[in-house]
Amino acid sequence: MNALVATNRNFKLAARLLKLDSKLEKSLLIPFREIKVECTIPKDDGTLASFVGFRVQHDNARGPMKGGIRYHPEVDPDEVNALAQLMTWKTAVANIPYGGAKGGIGCSPGDLSLSELERLTRVFTQKIHDLIGIHTDVPAPDMGTGPQTMAWILDEYSKFHGYSPAVVTGKPTDLGGSLGRDAATGRGVLFATEALLNEYGKTIAGQRFVIQGFGNVGSWAAQLIHEKGGKIVAVSDITGAIKNSKGIDIPSLLKHANEHRGVKGFNGGDPIDPKSILVEDCDILIPAALGGVINRENANEIKAKFIIEAANHPTDPEADEILSKKGVVILPDIYANSGGVTVSYFEWVQNIQGFMWDEEKVNDELKTYMTNGFKDVKEMCKTHNCDLRMGAFTLGVNRVARATVLRGWEA
Repeated sequence: MNALVATNRNFKLAARLLKLDSKLEKSLLIPFREIKVECTIPKDDGTLASFVGFRVQHDNARGPMKGGIRYHPEVDPDEVNALAQLMTWKTAVANIPYGGAKGGIGCSPGDLSLSELERLTRVFTQKIHDLIGIHTDVPAPDMGTGPQTMAWILDEYSKFHGYSPAVVTGKPTDLGGSLGRDAATGRGVLFATEALLNEYGKTIAGQRFVIQGFGNVGSWAAQLIHEKGGKIVAVSDITGAIKNSKGIDIPSLLKHANEHRGVKGFNGGDPIDPKSILVEDCDILIPAALGGVINRENANEIKAKFIIEAANHPTDPEADEILSKKGVVILPDIYANSGGVTVSYFEWVQNIQGFMWDEEKVNDELKTYMTNGFKDVKEMCKTHNCDLRMGAFTLGVNRVARATVLRGWEA
């Protein structure tokens, strides 16, 4: 099931639980604005290449729209729409004053040189600069982009509007990026996992974890869980997968992955088929890679008791039903991976104030937001007698619906 269909389905279930008026439901679903632009650049060999860029601004009832920009060959309007809508509910669940947006360029960043990527980013920014802004829409990094991409957007935007560090988040710290932003999504996953385990009288220490994906989110989650005494028994990334039932030495794996650009070949574990990573024996499974990886084909074979969704939309609705019958507890993406956007919010606040926080303050504030977010989700689960996914969706949708009605936009 594609991400847009699944997201719309979850929204409609939440709207039904909340008994939303049909007019209001429809207005919450329709994006505020969809932008599609052609980006033509000269390549290093002098030839011209054209790419299509997208920005979907979904909702701004609760504040400026917020969402990443991804560079990936499969970027398309449906995917961007789904992720923009998810951002609306995610920022509301996190209780930060933002709406949702998402953007991207259909390209293979690995096939472009650094100077080609810079030209592409600057042309894209020129096309959308009057539609983004500090109090309008604040982009951030996503798949295939990073702090350097944000630095180029900031510089190009500032040519039109004056120096504006708060126009993007996830920037290098030298340009006003926040300390702790790099680790934020992974650290948020740790705090979310702790909050969930606490409900069952458990702690991180001694639990067996499997992590699918060893990029920014997966590697930080692994490092922080390892530091808390969690035992990571299997890890995978695009290069391969490894398993060690006694627990992987994560600091050594991080060193290996940095030197060899992946986990493949690490001698502190046995190589396994990456396709089997999700069904390895463990207590807690953390999908931290692509969407749709847990589906009806593999859901019956999953052995984990808890799934923490560090990726966006890793579990298909059919798999949700199968896992629910098995008693597997799923902590949904719109809460579990909201640490990144929460620290992006802190970065934006610091830029607007012109006053930077130390890392301890960033991490302490993040823990407060993640802990409060879990309590709020649990409260909605009790109110509507639903699972954690619907608890999170009803929480997010309800907050956006209330803001929409208060602003008089519901007609």
